[in-house]
Amino acid sequence: EINGSAVMSATGKVANGLFRFFQLSAARTAPQLSALPRQQQRHLSLHEYHSVKLLKDAGVNIPRCEVAGTPHEARRAAELIVGNGAVVKAQVLAGGRGKGKFDSGRVGGVKIFNLPQEVEQLAGQMIGSKLITKQTGSHGRICNKVLVCEKLNPEKEYYFAITMDRAYKGPVIMASDQGGMNIEDVAKDNPDAIVKQPIDIMKGLSTEEALKVAKGLNFSPSCQEMASEQMMKLYEVLIDCDATMVEINPMTEDRNGQVYCMDAKITIDDNASYRQTDLFKLRDPSQEDPNEVEASQYNLNYIKLDGSIGCVVNGAGLAMATMDVIKLHDGEPANFLDIGGGADKTQVTKAFEIICSDSNVKVILVNIFGGIIQCDVVAAGIIEAVKEIKTSIPIVVRLQGNNVDDAKALFAASKISKRIVFEDDFGRAAKLAAKLAATQSSTQQGGRNFEIPL
Repeated sequence: EINGSAVMSATGKVANGLFRFFQLSAARTAPQLSALPRQQQRHLSLHEYHSVKLLKDAGVNIPRCEVAGTPHEARRAAELIVGNGAVVKAQVLAGGRGKGKFDSGRVGGVKIFNLPQEVEQLAGQMIGSKLITKQTGSHGRICNKVLVCEKLNPEKEYYFAITMDRAYKGPVIMASDQGGMNIEDVAKDNPDAIVKQPIDIMKGLSTEEALKVAKGLNFSPSCQEMASEQMMKLYEVLIDCDATMVEINPMTEDRNGQVYCMDAKITIDDNASYRQTDLFKLRDPSQEDPNEVEASQYNLNYIKLDGSIGCVVNGAGLAMATMDVIKLHDGEPANFLDIGGGADKTQVTKAFEIICSDSNVKVILVNIFGGIIQCDVVAAGIIEAVKEIKTSIPIVVRLQGNNVDDAKALFAASKISKRIVFEDDFGRAAKLAAKLAATQSSTQQGGRNFEIPL
């Protein structure tokens, strides 16, 4: 029997990794887009230095800043910024930079310095190193540039963001008077500190609504008008850029009545790539998983997870169900991979190559429903992939639908037939994959060879 609560628990554990794909999956199958090449669905995250430029172009008040790709450029930037010192920020697409640690040993991806030569020295330690934060995992992400910003002395700090929210069926302002800190912690510990203001996307953000938010955040009376003006400009950035989120942390006010956006994070809807071509040229593949980048080049929807069972599935719904059932049988999926309905032999081969490149994968589960895609096409791709990469990873295959008998005949006639176990039942296939993965792990730890029990 399938335990309903176990399924829900399994779904919850994998949903975080799948959200960026599945949130927009409906758009992928829209009939009017059927002639376009299918693209991996996720949001484009812009580096901070790109985001602050968009804000500056929109008239948003930001500190003076310069981006640098070398230590010498960082020093020149610091010399150009006259003030009370400089803030040096590692340009890495991850939250928690200030509390992060570089693989070179230096702690902190956001530092304050007073002298240009200090900025140059610090940039030399940041650029070319990997920053490890709670969002990057232990492998970290490479820092290729730093942003050198004017150091200001704010009186108060706020959190401000506009995001697209399904619950509100459109954009909503999420803000707090507790800025400069992890907003997730604020929402957890003090949910009443979060101000929410839905926006009618047909009317836009009105002056009255923006002022209401500014007053709700307890901006000083002398700053409320400027704060509301900044909020309205940030909303225009969201709409003009087809952004799914514009986040400022912190938004500040100073004793002179000035309001500044000190930091910026902007994510762009991938479905707008056809009309936001300039923004999508700013994508930085060095900040993404190499396998995910390669998969997107072959129009495969791949997201790496932490388990040992590689999954090759067609359709997002079936892929999620496959991982749920694997979890139900105490297995751990190594990836989310949807080859789609129109995959050809080359794409299937590439899918296998990507999965087999993950050293954590102990067994591969193929779960295909041949509706649009033909089962024999999948079989040909698998056979070709195993020949090319010469993997010894055992494969559990569950095929149903168009040309399934032809697919099985191809497998039977191939030289890899002894490495494959066929199982027509969905649940038994997932259970077998979980058992094989556990057996593989134990035999490898004991130094013994492993053969599939046919």
